[in-house]
Amino acid sequence: MDRSEKAAFVAALQAVFAETSFVLVSQNKGLTVADATKLRRQMNSAGATYKVAKNRLAALALTGTSFQGISPLLKGPTALAWSKDPVAVAKTAVEFAKGNDKFVILGGALGKQTLNADGVKALAELPSLDALRASLLGMIQTPATRIAGVLQAPGSQLARVFSAYAKKDEAEAEAA
Repeated sequence: MDRSEKAAFVAALQAVFAETSFVLVSQNKGLTVADATKLRRQMNSAGATYKVAKNRLAALALTGTSFQGISPLLKGPTALAWSKDPVAVAKTAVEFAKGNDKFVILGGALGKQTLNADGVKALAELPSLDALRASLLGMIQTPATRIAGVLQAPGSQLARVFSAYAKKDEAEAEAA
């Protein structure tokens, strides 16, 4: 890479860091090309990006961003992963790390909050953004259906009472 390519790479990473909410730092010491390709495909299917970057250039790109706290993690053969959905990146990385001991999660940053490997694993256990949206929507809709049921209940109870009086009156009229 010449100087202009490096500057363009740093600018591109800074633009990515400005748009994303979560960055994961992993170590890929001894990861085969096939495994790296598999990981990239899994990340892409989860809506995330996985990129191996030179540590010095990545540290330059992190300068001045909210993710500056992960700069100390950039030692050795590292890679970065990011997405707008932080849980998707964490889940994909944790699942891949379970099956491949050469892929190690070093940590990450969720906004200005720096996470260690355990923090990333805890983040991976959370439900995804889509699952949270679905449960929130369900919670919003549930009170509306309950309110409708409560409002309909007095009317149906009155109808039953009137029906019972009508049947009682009919039975008395038939008996007389």
